Amino acid sequence: MILEVAILKVKKGQEKQFEIDFATAGQYISSIKGYMNHSLKKCIEHDNQYILLVNWEQLEDHTIGFRQSSQYLEWKNLLHHYYDPFPLVEHYETII
Repeated sequence: MILEVAILKVKKGQEKQFEIDFATAGQYISSIKGYMNHSLKKCIEHDNQYILLVNWEQLEDHTIGFRQSSQYLEWKNLLHHYYDPFPLVEHYETII
């Protein structure tokens, strides 16, 4: 299993609409082969900061399967305009 981690900084004042659109966008990511689950968490200290956690079976399920899909284009159209700056996305594997 691979954990995708992204820190999302949303433009101030757009947090509520981002959360609504993110809930809609969930249908696109969850339809991809190798997707296991995801969660979005809101930072307590910074109202406009979130962390996205996605579990994938394999790295390529995200980097190729999702990012090269038509579903990713829908995801991108719904969400990418909220970010400033654009998030860094990293992948982790369990060691212990």
